[in-house]
Amino acid sequence: MIKNLLLLLLLGFSLQAAAFQSDTSAYQLQRLKINGLLAERSTRFGQYDQSLDARTGIFGFQTKRDIKNSNEILRQIVLNDNNIFKELKILMDYKDQEVKEVINTANSTNSRIQAYMLSIKKLQDQNQSLKKEAQQLERGKTFYHYIIIFLVLALGGTGYVLLKKLKKI
Repeated sequence: MIKNLLLLLLLGFSLQAAAFQSDTSAYQLQRLKINGLLAERSTRFGQYDQSLDARTGIFGFQTKRDIKNSNEILRQIVLNDNNIFKELKILMDYKDQEVKEVINTANSTNSRIQAYMLSIKKLQDQNQSLKKEAQQLERGKTFYHYIIIFLVLALGGTGYVLLKKLKKI
């Protein structure tokens, strides 16, 4: 019975580990997506620095086209930052969901452990009562054995006395 309980407990933990693994892989994919966006941001920021240094105008001044190009790169950086914030929000939601699942799992595991402990206590109490009954039955057997031995000896003694009287007669 205890083996069955342990088997069920192990099976439950393995199923929860599989569910946790799928959540973790989604979390990891989201992290990779954010890391890609951050790498893209770094690249664009490098392009922005280069565009600020670009001076294609006469006498080494920046032209309108240079400034527009810098502004467009800066706009792309801002859009990328917005995407990063959205993806970070999703990542935080994943993390919050994982925390909730861990808490729920801990609570359900605690309740199952309490139920198992209660079952074990009940079985231990039953085992104790069965041991006491077995001891009482054993004492009863011993008492009956003594009575049977006493009756056999009394019958043997009575038979011996009767035989002696019959021989005298």
